Amino acid sequence: MHKKYIIWRLQRLVKKYFKRHSPRLVVVTGSVGKTTTKLAIKSVLSERFKVRTQDGNHNTQYSVPLALLGVEYPSNPHSILGWMKVFGQMKRVIKHDDIEVIIQELGTDTKGDVPHFGTYLQPDIAVVTAVSLEHMDKLESIDEVAKEELSVASYSGLTIVNRDDVDAAYSQYAKSTNITTYGMSEASEYRVDIGEYTPLVTRECTIHSPDWGQTHVQVQLLGSHTIVAVGAAAAVAAKLGMTAEQFAKAAATIKPVEGRMNVLRGFNNSIIIDDSYNSSPKAALAAIKTLQSIDAPQRIAVLGSMNELGTYSEKAHAEVGQACDSGLIDWVVTIGDDAARYLAPAAYDRGCRVKSFRTPYEAGGFVRQGLEAGAVVLVKGSQNGVFSEEAIKVILHDETDETKLVRQSEHWMTIKRSFFDKTTQDNESVE
Repeated sequence: MHKKYIIWRLQRLVKKYFKRHSPRLVVVTGSVGKTTTKLAIKSVLSERFKVRTQDGNHNTQYSVPLALLGVEYPSNPHSILGWMKVFGQMKRVIKHDDIEVIIQELGTDTKGDVPHFGTYLQPDIAVVTAVSLEHMDKLESIDEVAKEELSVASYSGLTIVNRDDVDAAYSQYAKSTNITTYGMSEASEYRVDIGEYTPLVTRECTIHSPDWGQTHVQVQLLGSHTIVAVGAAAAVAAKLGMTAEQFAKAAATIKPVEGRMNVLRGFNNSIIIDDSYNSSPKAALAAIKTLQSIDAPQRIAVLGSMNELGTYSEKAHAEVGQACDSGLIDWVVTIGDDAARYLAPAAYDRGCRVKSFRTPYEAGGFVRQGLEAGAVVLVKGSQNGVFSEEAIKVILHDETDETKLVRQSEHWMTIKRSFFDKTTQDNESVE
């Protein structure tokens, strides 16, 4: 079945759904933090509304229409029968559905992806989490990233922008007059004030908003770059008519997403900060800052290569390496070629002890051998070719926690086995 036909058919069914039903539609886009923000909004809105969203990052031209209607992606996307079943499931949802709010990620791999969603979607609210380096092999410049992500404002009723992570200079690309902001800066309309806190325990925050004034909440998220998602959730909740009391109760239920600053128990009574889902310069810098703020007898940063940075790769990896403070990090362990080539030397120049590996299994084994009691280990890296979650397996306290790691399906494990078997063969041929 032709790809263009599948996309056309999916979008046609989505239009038919929204013509028949009238749920509020909240979309989330941005360079980083989309899934955490989406699920924070879900946790809060579920206190009052019947909500639909999917836990994963289903944000492509193929997967967005399915996620909007709560239909699973076909196990074999090349099967005509599989897509016919999907169309049938979507038709059944169109006939019978009682969802009040849909929360959906919108992603981009290349120029024009986010604007294209506007050809068949009219969100009530759009949240833009960040503008930073992403897919630079396709988008070429940070201005192109800004144009792409902020294009959502042109077809959304209200756009809520992270003032901290979207430079004011990019406001020219948000073609809308109905914009508000969230963040931690004083200028944010929906401001998150963390105050004094200990990073690894529940944090008390104050949300300052024009709707509720000051609202005190407890959150279970780690790192200011993830806690800021509570501000986005507050803005959406307020705009949809929730009370401060409803919001505060629901905010306490927001939990870390698998592979995104999720705390796990490690070998020798250590703590693992699992941030292995993906990596970008902005997210890596924020994760390192969080690691360095934690009081621990030993801190280790396991940092994998960051993919899809194009000509920005050398500079971006070096910047992450330079952020590693030898007085606060005991070891910088890298996975992958670009991390070894650019990040490792920059960290070494900062005085850090550095060790580089081709595979996550080698990196995990090295960390386990030198792991002190009570250590804190940050694990972060991009997806393809890095798979830093596999390093975590080696240092987990209990192997049953492997189910909490990302990319553990048979599909993904087959991909990883194939990749690392080839890597091993290549290394042997070089030797």
